[in-house]
Amino acid sequence: MVTQDLIFGLVGGLGFFFFGMQFMSEGLKKVAGDRLKRILHIATKIPIVGILVGALVTCLIQSSSATTVMVVGFVNAGLMTLKQAICVVMGANVGTTFTAWLVSSMAVFKISQYALPLLGIGFVLKQFGRTKNTRSWGQVFMGFGLLFIGLSYMKDAFVPLKNSQHVKDMFITFGDNPLLGLMVGLIFTIVLQSSSATIAIVQVLAFNGLISFPAAIPIILGDNIGTTITAQLAAIGTNLPARRTAMSHTLFNVTGAAYMMVFVYTGWFTKAMNFLTPDITTKNIMFYIAVFHSAFNVFNVMVFLPFIGSLEKASIWLVPRRKDTVELGVQYLEKHLLETPSVAIEQARKETSRMLHLASRAITDAVKSFIEGDKKRLRAIPEIEHAVDNLQSEITRYLIELSQRSLLEEESEMLPVLIHSVNDIERIGDHSMNIKELTERRIEEKLDLSEEAMDSLRSMWNEVSGMMEDVDKALKNNDINLSGRAMEREERINKYQEDIKKDHVARLNRGVCDFKSGIVFLDLVDNLEKIGDHLTNIAQGITKGMRWQGADL
Repeated sequence: MVTQDLIFGLVGGLGFFFFGMQFMSEGLKKVAGDRLKRILHIATKIPIVGILVGALVTCLIQSSSATTVMVVGFVNAGLMTLKQAICVVMGANVGTTFTAWLVSSMAVFKISQYALPLLGIGFVLKQFGRTKNTRSWGQVFMGFGLLFIGLSYMKDAFVPLKNSQHVKDMFITFGDNPLLGLMVGLIFTIVLQSSSATIAIVQVLAFNGLISFPAAIPIILGDNIGTTITAQLAAIGTNLPARRTAMSHTLFNVTGAAYMMVFVYTGWFTKAMNFLTPDITTKNIMFYIAVFHSAFNVFNVMVFLPFIGSLEKASIWLVPRRKDTVELGVQYLEKHLLETPSVAIEQARKETSRMLHLASRAITDAVKSFIEGDKKRLRAIPEIEHAVDNLQSEITRYLIELSQRSLLEEESEMLPVLIHSVNDIERIGDHSMNIKELTERRIEEKLDLSEEAMDSLRSMWNEVSGMMEDVDKALKNNDINLSGRAMEREERINKYQEDIKKDHVARLNRGVCDFKSGIVFLDLVDNLEKIGDHLTNIAQGITKGMRWQGADL
């Protein structure tokens, strides 16, 4: 019966704790709104600022995992560099220790007495609050109340174990074998997906006299390692810098736990604690666990602060660049060149050419996959398309900043042409995703096309492919002859579209072509024709730009 009460109390208490933590976190996010993202985004290149930002945001949302996942997302979107991200992640480790201080409050007062009033007040605010902000604060109070109730249930569940010699012997083993304690903390955190929950369980066990302070330390260190799994999971399928950010989080926490375990194993840590805190009792042990958790993470940040560059290099070495990796960020746009508009425009044109090259690569992979009936080429398309979207934002922002400088008339006239070209390239990138979906549908549903249809598709694709190549070279070299040749190709592409549709109707009448296959086939043809339209817009922009620059037409 004791076992059943323990399991039910622990499971139910954890449920309340998790739900309360999540509910409170969501409420705090709503209260802060987009300010959280802006706070993260303004983390400058000064390491200490990034660390403070990471600690602040994590204190606000009560989840280092959430902060780290957000940071991975920012790096994936090209909004934050790897070095900035490392600083924020280090700060998140400090910010997450606030939860342990919150939990230790149950040793000072009977939290169950405050849980119900918090729930009631929170419910009233959430249900009847007139403003969105008031309702969000109600959610925060309800989250606190649920969290406290969960802790109360967990505390009561462990009370019967005080008299169990078997349980005492088991936890004494943790004290004698720190490595075992570290593994327990690691596994618990991976399973629960919350370092806060693991720390809370350790504190409750210690409060009930079931685990000593020295035995709690390795579990906390294992908890620090286990929490890195969330960032690793979030980084799956992201770009290279995002995966390196997750790796830096793992390196930071694993290295910190490793050198601290040396002190634990040698007994130096226990001797130091006995000297500094000789009066640890069950009444104050939760407080001392919170102190250690904070002190360790702050000390770890101080140790790594001078070696952020080394941590960055180690992450890059452990997550090497693959040959087919797409570089998300810009390569040619430099802020200092904005004071020299003619050079800045040339750099923007180079970046636009690179953007077109990426979009062309995505289209090529998508169409060849359709023709060959092979999904392998499709894997890189979402990453390429994401890079194209990011370049659109970065190039447009750069050109808008440039427009605020003192420009010559021809330079001012070039800016809207480049902006329009960038927008057209982004649309081409969107078509690569459309064709990817058509390819997946064709392969998954095993939709066959007649050889006649495939031959006409190959002919049209050869024209579109040639047009992409002409426009790419024209943009790269400011070649008006190639832009003119590209516009001639567009007329042939339009003719292909018309002829293919007529031929398809004829094949349908003869019963040669399947209706569902035909829908996918015609959708692909329409996408190719629209790509030709966007390429024509870019080619026309190149021609106009050459006229403004005084080229001899």
